Amino acid sequence: MFKSLQRLRPVALLSAALLIGLAPVSSAFADAGPPELSTGKIALAKHPDVSVGAQYDTTHVYVASADLDAFVNSFLATFGGKASPRAVFTVTPTPSKTASQYVQTPVGMLSVFGFETPIPYPFGNERTGYLVTDIDQGVKAARAAGANVLVEPFDDPIGKDAIIQWPGGLTMQLYWHTKAPNYAPLQSVPDNRVYVSRDEANNFVRRWVHFSHGKVVSDNPHADAGVIGRPGETVREILITSGFGRMVVFVTDGKLPFPFGRETTGYGVADLAQTLDRAQAAGAKVLYPAYSTASGKTAVLEFPGGYIAEVHDGQ
Repeated sequence: MFKSLQRLRPVALLSAALLIGLAPVSSAFADAGPPELSTGKIALAKHPDVSVGAQYDTTHVYVASADLDAFVNSFLATFGGKASPRAVFTVTPTPSKTASQYVQTPVGMLSVFGFETPIPYPFGNERTGYLVTDIDQGVKAARAAGANVLVEPFDDPIGKDAIIQWPGGLTMQLYWHTKAPNYAPLQSVPDNRVYVSRDEANNFVRRWVHFSHGKVVSDNPHADAGVIGRPGETVREILITSGFGRMVVFVTDGKLPFPFGRETTGYGVADLAQTLDRAQAAGAKVLYPAYSTASGKTAVLEFPGGYIAEVHDGQ
């Protein structure tokens, strides 16, 4: 018996060596992580496209009530546009009060909230609001595509809302208006900037594309990581377009220098230098100065009240 084990020992050592030699090597790049998961897919149920248009996407901005005027005025001075009259509403399914208004610009729309009461959970975690043709169908389609419904549909002063979360942690609002809005198309469709881990990247992208009826326009595993504050490295960058607009997904190891990961939206402008000048004149701060890439320049601003946004060349 011992002689048999001794004969097998060289084979076992060789197998172990091969396994060690084939083990994935860690990377210092921003997209470092475990190997890709199996490509085996579970069929997702088909649902109708519930998107309405990118001009109805709203970035949700929460600021202190005292900062509302300074923020709105600074944002409009930077990008142009107009703000709706401000009013105090209950926009959550449980008791709360917030001053609220829409801000419409040629490069994207905001829903601005200045809560006068504590903010009920999970509100404040959602990054964007997407208008849907039917709230019940929208929630059903999101759930079928793999979203977690954090807050079931509820009434608000002008329609209905729900809060959903996707694999990887992206939280968003779906909303529907009793009276359908009618807005002109945007001059430049903003980017919803999403950061996910390599563990969830493929899962998230597949499920979001299925829900949104979108398409992956590009998937660059070696994009310039200077766009997320890590020049000299690479990052996997995925661009998705759909009826909900543009989404840029950064697949990272989570080691992000401030302010990256804090920005929710990227705005395309005709002249980045002039935009930065207008923003600073209106009280905004440049957190990340203009950085040149193969596709243009990018920078990050912080507006009065703390809202952080990326700005880049191109309309």
